[in-house]
Amino acid sequence: MNAVSPVIIPQNETHRIEAVRRYDILDTPPDGAFDRITAIAARRFGVPISIISIVDYDRIWFKSHHGLAVKQIGRDPGLCASAILADIPHVLPNAATDPRSLANPLVAGEFGLRFYAGVPLRTHDGFNLGTLCVIDKEPRPLNQGQIDDLRDLASVVMDQMELRLSARRAVAQAQMMAKEIDHRVTNSLQFISGMLSMQSRAADANTATHLQMAANLVAAVAQVHRNFYTNEAEEVSCITFLRRLCADLSGILGRPIDVHGDEGKVPTTRIQPIGLILNELVTNAAKHGAGMINVEYTISGGRHELTVCDEGEGLPPDFDLKNTEGLGMKVVRALAGQVGGSLSAQANPRGRGACFKVSYPV
Repeated sequence: MNAVSPVIIPQNETHRIEAVRRYDILDTPPDGAFDRITAIAARRFGVPISIISIVDYDRIWFKSHHGLAVKQIGRDPGLCASAILADIPHVLPNAATDPRSLANPLVAGEFGLRFYAGVPLRTHDGFNLGTLCVIDKEPRPLNQGQIDDLRDLASVVMDQMELRLSARRAVAQAQMMAKEIDHRVTNSLQFISGMLSMQSRAADANTATHLQMAANLVAAVAQVHRNFYTNEAEEVSCITFLRRLCADLSGILGRPIDVHGDEGKVPTTRIQPIGLILNELVTNAAKHGAGMINVEYTISGGRHELTVCDEGEGLPPDFDLKNTEGLGMKVVRALAGQVGGSLSAQANPRGRGACFKVSYPV
């Protein structure tokens, strides 16, 4: 890393760099809005090169570089590093004869810079992040109207950056609010489950059974909700999620659950419906089946398959999945539709019991 000359370091450098980081713009991909601004600036001034620069602690990075293939340069030879030292435009009509730039490598060296005009990109709280500049290899005059135009274009650059910063903050705030709401929803579901369990202990045997089943169902939905919102990545391991969820469901339902299958990443947008499908199928297996509940997750032929099997009495001879009146199966069919999948049922191939399978595309 090359040392940067203290001559081109502003007195407020530490706070200025913090402001640069605040906008989170360094090393971001090209952006059409900024590229249009540099194209307009180049046309307005009749120059081949226009740049939107951000001055980092040891480099000058180009957010947009019209007419120049280079994406960044070291901070020391860059004229933009000098331009951010003041709040007024930095103008060199003929850099080859200007005392401020005679020794600059971009002027004295092979590049042959002769004309430079840069306006600082100034934040609302007074920090110069970089510049909007126009460059030519021929000297040229500059009038006040052109300087005013460059100032206005620099203001448009900052407007764009402020809009993007505001949008990121709004998204972050919305995410925080969503997490708080999700936390309260989970707590409310757990509270309702607890109240139903308490009511079951004071009811007659038949009512108590139904109340406890309702308590278990509400608690299971709360666990689906909790497990879903612990994932913040764009993709997560589905089998890991299913194992964690089934460990919670096993404790709630009082039934052993074995989970096995393939490793595979799925978008977090699909995890919630998958978790709710699993909850319904496992709860159904605990209610109507017996013995071990087996959960299998496989990836084959471009499709994901989630299968839940029990060791109970199996499906009745007249069972018709499409015409079943059970709310649970209707919920599963609806959730399967959300992920573009389908629901099927069959006898457990390992012996007694039934299996329900949801198959959906990768």
